[in-house]
Amino acid sequence: MKRILTVLFAASLLSACGTEKEPVASGFTDKEATQKVHFALDWTPNTNHTGLYVAQEKGYFKNEGLDVEIMLPGEAGADQLVASGKADFGIGAQEALTEARAVGIPIVSIAAIIQHNTSGFASLKEEGIESPKDFEGKNYGGWGAPVEQAVVESLMEKDNADSSKVNYINMGSSDFFTAIQRDVDLAWVYYGWTGIEAEQRGMDLNIQYLKDYSEKLDYYTPVITTNEKLIAKDPDTVKAFVAAATKGYQFAIDHPDEAAEILIKAVPDLDPELVKKSQQWLSPKYQDDAARFGEQSLKTWESYAEWMNDNGLLDGEFNAEDAFTNEFLPN
Repeated sequence: MKRILTVLFAASLLSACGTEKEPVASGFTDKEATQKVHFALDWTPNTNHTGLYVAQEKGYFKNEGLDVEIMLPGEAGADQLVASGKADFGIGAQEALTEARAVGIPIVSIAAIIQHNTSGFASLKEEGIESPKDFEGKNYGGWGAPVEQAVVESLMEKDNADSSKVNYINMGSSDFFTAIQRDVDLAWVYYGWTGIEAEQRGMDLNIQYLKDYSEKLDYYTPVITTNEKLIAKDPDTVKAFVAAATKGYQFAIDHPDEAAEILIKAVPDLDPELVKKSQQWLSPKYQDDAARFGEQSLKTWESYAEWMNDNGLLDGEFNAEDAFTNEFLPN
């Protein structure tokens, strides 16, 4: 969550399919379950992942006959590990999967963790950036991905602003809080973690949320992923995993405080107060207005792909119907 994008390029994915690097274990493993399953996080543990830790702690995975090991992604990244089969499941995002599917990478989204895009461009309130028009003449801090500039330009176009007046700065390894107080005026964040942490630090932010400016940018981020081979070879395992994970997220929806305590117990290095406040804010966002947790719509996948095409960000052919499935979600 602290890093806004897990950018997925075809070259890095294809090379990862041949790498021998192993992910790093995080949390704990249920030794009594029967089938070993590896799950790769996209980043360090946070409240996007709470349902998985709940499913582990409450025995939901074990009840489905699964011995799930939750892994940190390591250098390869969760998408690469899942695409190559080195992890059975993982955390991804629609923007990365769209890019991957267009070049034939066999990764599939099997559940949306959050129904609506909670990310946006954040700045210190004292900078007076209240709309994309105010991005003119400002320093945007990012990671140099083409999609970042395209999104900035897209929002500014909606506001009749001149996007050529934005200065792009590569933040490198700097986090939002370091960069925003040094040489960056705005950066792309998720409110549910970074925004809440800013409040804890006493920092007042203005945030322009992507979904408020374009329906096409209201995509699924993050999502739970697997690869086509596992779906074809062992759909029962996919169904069992999704059933247990869904139960974990439903618990987090219904019991945010207890779910937060479970995440804190599993990952004691996390700031307990941040986890609790983030969980309170995020729990209603998991299912939101969907008929059930995890539900994904064809329209959302097609709309974002159309936006990517319009901005010259897709290489190859993208078929939205192959990129996601709802078939493994519990009824």
